[in-house]
Amino acid sequence: MDILLIIIAMLFMVLGIIGSFLPVLPGPITSWVGLLILHLTNAIPANKSFLIVTLLVAIIIWVLDYIIPAIGTKKYGGSKYGVIGTSVGLIIGIITPIPFGIIIGPFLGAYIGEILNKADSATALKAAFGSLVGFLTSTFIKFIVAMVYLGLFLSILWEYKNLIIN
Repeated sequence: MDILLIIIAMLFMVLGIIGSFLPVLPGPITSWVGLLILHLTNAIPANKSFLIVTLLVAIIIWVLDYIIPAIGTKKYGGSKYGVIGTSVGLIIGIITPIPFGIIIGPFLGAYIGEILNKADSATALKAAFGSLVGFLTSTFIKFIVAMVYLGLFLSILWEYKNLIIN
């Protein structure tokens, strides 16, 4: 049974890495589920503090994933309209089946928000670029956390390999 749980946990780890790039899956949270399943095996003792800390990190990253694009918009000179447009564009980008909607949505949302705020096209484009930078930053952070979780997963497996094989 432990081997089956380890295989399922590994699938969650891989899905977590993929989820770092796809909006459908919350990457670090999915990776954390893999860590949780690993700790549910009989071979590996449950470490509650480890699971709580890694869950908190995953939740913080998940929340930041929705905030960072708006911060990028603001940092690149966007107004409140651009920040709101980024958030609306992100939501629309997630729920529409448009390829790369998660990238295009916040970009267009920030641009349209700034145009509605009567900003010139150059200012609106700069704010939209900030939204894109924010999105890429949050994707990179999610990927790093998912890779760290994979490293933790593999190190735990290595540490308890003798108990798993027996």
